[in-house]
Amino acid sequence: MRPLPLLCLTAVLAFGATEPAKPEPTNAQEAAAKELAVKKAAQDAAVDAKYVAWVAGLTPGEQAWERVLQQQLGSFYLPLHKRDKVAGKSNAWDFVQDDPKLPRVLLIGDSVSRGYTLPTRAALAGVMNVHRAPANCGPTAAGLKNLEVWLGEGKWDIIHFNFGIHDRATHLEDYAARLEQIAERLQQTGAKVVWATTTPIPDDPAQKQTAAAIVARNAVAREVMQRRQIAINDLFAAITPRLAELQNPRDVHFNPAGYAFLGAQVAAALRGALAAPAPGK
Repeated sequence: MRPLPLLCLTAVLAFGATEPAKPEPTNAQEAAAKELAVKKAAQDAAVDAKYVAWVAGLTPGEQAWERVLQQQLGSFYLPLHKRDKVAGKSNAWDFVQDDPKLPRVLLIGDSVSRGYTLPTRAALAGVMNVHRAPANCGPTAAGLKNLEVWLGEGKWDIIHFNFGIHDRATHLEDYAARLEQIAERLQQTGAKVVWATTTPIPDDPAQKQTAAAIVARNAVAREVMQRRQIAINDLFAAITPRLAELQNPRDVHFNPAGYAFLGAQVAAALRGALAAPAPGK
């Protein structure tokens, strides 16, 4: 028998190296899970296609904002944002078309601040251009890494920020040092800076979280802000008496009434900051 030519042998080897077929489901539970995964993949693909078409119809400025969101929102929040946009829904990451006569405000924070962004924006409609950082900002380590992206190129009149829930396991010394760096950079923008204390969390051994961790980090943050003469919006103190009414059970997040309450508190703090003297005066 003549040996196979090299090209034929390569083709045979390549054919043999293909990925083995995935095993078929062996029971009803596996079959249902596979069917659900296929259905979800098809739904996600349909949303992606509609989102791409939606973005194509935006202005250049809006498209640039969506590109930043695509880079910053991550695998959890980006799909949620896409679904909102193709459904015509507003969310915390809506593009803000500035009214040049109004001051520009930037909100920086985690999912709790995401929850109060729309109520804050509504409360200050016609008073301030309320923007949100293009991310769920997470811990202070993420803040240091992404702060320049979040600040962007525009001038800010007020920056309202918080880090805490995602730092509940961060060593207090590291938390203080990172907060110091973030606060310094925010003050360098020339904006009026407002710190929001971290809202309460429940004790949850399964999540390795304690209510006391937030109390400790708020105390450390207060020292940093007082030293830097940064205004403090004490959301922790404001909402603590109403947790049973406004916070979801066994959760760090809040119900719609809770976010409306926080949004009103933030709006009041921003109005106060606007009326306060400019930094250094």
